[in-house]
Amino acid sequence: MEKVAILGAGTWGTALANLLARSGHEVALWSKFEEEINVLKSTHLHKNLPGSVISKAIAFFADMKEACEGKSIVVFATPSVYIRQTAEKAKPFLKSNQIIVNVAKGIEPKSLLTMSEILEDVLGKDFNYVSLSGPTHAEEVAIGLPTLIVSACQNPKIAQIIQDTFSNQTMRVYTNPDVRGVELSGALKNIIALAGGMSDGLGYGDNAKAAIITRGLVEITEIGRAMGCHEKTFFGLAGIGDIVVTATSIHSRNHKAGYLLGQGRSLEDVLKEVGQVVEGLYALEAAKELEVKYNVELPIIDVVYEVVHDHLPVSKAIQKLFSRKKKDEINDPIFTEDDAMKEN
Repeated sequence: MEKVAILGAGTWGTALANLLARSGHEVALWSKFEEEINVLKSTHLHKNLPGSVISKAIAFFADMKEACEGKSIVVFATPSVYIRQTAEKAKPFLKSNQIIVNVAKGIEPKSLLTMSEILEDVLGKDFNYVSLSGPTHAEEVAIGLPTLIVSACQNPKIAQIIQDTFSNQTMRVYTNPDVRGVELSGALKNIIALAGGMSDGLGYGDNAKAAIITRGLVEITEIGRAMGCHEKTFFGLAGIGDIVVTATSIHSRNHKAGYLLGQGRSLEDVLKEVGQVVEGLYALEAAKELEVKYNVELPIIDVVYEVVHDHLPVSKAIQKLFSRKKKDEINDPIFTEDDAMKEN
């Protein structure tokens, strides 16, 4: 059994803590908010995980040193916008023999670093870094519903350690060496989920949703290939799997935010009603920067950006997509063999 620290007591961090505790691992769950820790300690309930009782085997900490000390695995589970500052806070208490796991989904604007790249930037190259990602709604994982996920690491032995640690009768974990592709998928699928929600908010049907998911996957794959990622990653759990669950589920914050925008609600009202971090909104700036840097075409991501940042009405965004130049699906550059992957 492993000793695991989870940094971040949001829905995903808490759900993973519950999963690991049920498997018999020694788990410490940290939050910088002492009040949040006190509520979890006293009630063993999480306000955003209805129907889930938090395991009494979990130790709760508001002190970073106490949470990280003596652990073999340290999991960063804060929202993507807080990963860098959480790593800086944890750095004095981490040792190079610990495995660092990222479960956040995002890309840092300006630097264009993925989450595990941010962790390496702050903590250094002496650690083994793993990204754990896939179609995994916290609400389902917390209560033990069947789930599949990917442990991504360039070191196969370390990927397998995380695979073994997180696998149980309800969680099946695959390994994948393409860390960048897995993390890119996790970040950009949230934008496609916003688009799917907008479609539903406009009252469109399953045909439109299927088109958004399919063409959205094409966009993510195109930028991934330009960045040197493995194409199969985007057709696996961290790619198409995560897009489907995030673009269709009632649990998805990104889908809900898109739905409300599609109904004509202001961004301010949307954020207030969702009440939690909407990762797709934070990923938009970096996605646009990647589009320019790698000279690729991302029309769905473009119109979502315009809706959010330029106040383009959602109905006009759809019109922009339908008025684009007609194309051949099979001979789209993404599917041609002579469009070789470009290294970053």
